[in-house]
Amino acid sequence: MLQTLHIKNFALIEHLHIDFSNNLSIITGETGAGKSILLGALGLVLGNRADLSSLKDKEQKCVVEAHFGISDYNLKDFFDENDMDYEEVTIIRREILPSGKSRAFVNDSPINLQELQQLGDSLIDIHSQQQTRELSDEAYQMQILDAVAGNGPILAQYKEQLAAYKKVQAELRKLQEQKAALSKEEDYNAFLLQELLSANLKAGEQEELEGSLEKLGNVEFIRESLARALAVANEEQMGAIQNLKEIKAALQKISGISAEYNEFYERVSSVLIELDDIAGGLSQNYEHLSNDPEELERVSQKLQLIYSLQKKHSVATVEELLSIQEALDSKALLAGDIDSSIEKLVAESGKYSAQADDTAALLHEQRQRAIPVLTEKVTAILAQLGMPNARFKFEVTASGTYYANGKDVMSLQFSANKGTDFGLLKKVASGGEMSRIMLAVKAVLAEYSKLPTIIFDEIDTGVSGEVANKMGDIMKGMSRTMQVFAITHLPQIASKGQQHYKVFKTTQGETTVSELKLLSHDERVREIAEMLSGKDITDSALNHARALLN
Repeated sequence: MLQTLHIKNFALIEHLHIDFSNNLSIITGETGAGKSILLGALGLVLGNRADLSSLKDKEQKCVVEAHFGISDYNLKDFFDENDMDYEEVTIIRREILPSGKSRAFVNDSPINLQELQQLGDSLIDIHSQQQTRELSDEAYQMQILDAVAGNGPILAQYKEQLAAYKKVQAELRKLQEQKAALSKEEDYNAFLLQELLSANLKAGEQEELEGSLEKLGNVEFIRESLARALAVANEEQMGAIQNLKEIKAALQKISGISAEYNEFYERVSSVLIELDDIAGGLSQNYEHLSNDPEELERVSQKLQLIYSLQKKHSVATVEELLSIQEALDSKALLAGDIDSSIEKLVAESGKYSAQADDTAALLHEQRQRAIPVLTEKVTAILAQLGMPNARFKFEVTASGTYYANGKDVMSLQFSANKGTDFGLLKKVASGGEMSRIMLAVKAVLAEYSKLPTIIFDEIDTGVSGEVANKMGDIMKGMSRTMQVFAITHLPQIASKGQQHYKVFKTTQGETTVSELKLLSHDERVREIAEMLSGKDITDSALNHARALLN
């Protein structure tokens, strides 16, 4: 339950510290006095988004701190799962800095907003007029039915199964799209692969073929040049080899005189050996050199094929063509692997869908059992609230579609009076009827949930008189098992509270501030009398207020 609320520098509130008790607490005040500000501050500690407009003084930080007694609400597992320090009196603090940065703390440890929102959902239900409108929403109607049916654990199991099923389905779709893309390209890729395989390409082949083409295309010129070189090297009288031999013989005679001459001799000997070897190689090359038009044609055609493939694939080397060949070959293997993976995922998908189907069927069965219980309880409360002929028709129909809460489709029809046909709740119920229906629903849910606190923000819209009195009785009954706050403009409801707080504005110099005060008994009498008769409080109104309180 909410024990303490501390607010500093939020909207019209400069500084507020208030302690709350259990049972039913009433909050009243004129329109615009700051009741919505109070709820806004409380929303911050429950994880709502914040901005700089929340700061009263833009130069100072805003702090909202709430103390919650949580020992009776089985929240320790949540704290453990989210690695938070558990305290029986848990302190949630929210800060908004002048820079616009927002920070949240639980028991002085930093926490992110998502975790704070999850914790807040287990602490307080703030019922606004917007939530009354949600009563027409199918998902919200299903939540009500599931609460009465006790479907929480089954729903959690279903959601796990549905998440696993959707994950497998996403992977399956991805592979099927891949397969479809591969299938479209399969024939063309097979043609490209066969074309490359037929070319029988080898790394370094292009350079080798280009060299061979150059040689075969210049046979006569090469022959002439080789013959000339051989003639110069091997001429008997003036050939280079003969001259070197003579130089070698001359140096040999003096090589023993000094190391210097011996070095010249060895160097000439080495040159002679090298030149003799070169001449032998040239001679051998000359002998094997021949004009081979067929080989020239073969080399030329192979190079043209390589150039053509390079142009088609927008590359410049044989090595790049070989990489493309390898990639195409891998795609062909991938297609086979995809088929195997798809088959495996189809089997997994079937397993998870079967599990989800079984759990959805159990949810459907539990909901069908809960419908008469919920209908009986809500209609009984509505009879107290001046709607003795109210009737509900819950229809839960199993479908073939997976929804977040099962496979059921909900239809809630309503009739307020005898002799009138059923119609969709959102179309046939008035604003006042919707308020009473929502209070009845909340009263029933209070029996099944372990929620510590509920805040009704003007749930009495559209009602008055004895109906308002009965609404107050119902809220008071709820407060026996949970902490209840009622923000109201009706004196009948205001008189039911164990505690009564008033929100009001005051002017301090040039500044307007909102304050919250716990009223004494006499102050409550005057506040309720003012709610009855306006600012000019009459003796009759005071007597009526005392009667209501007694």
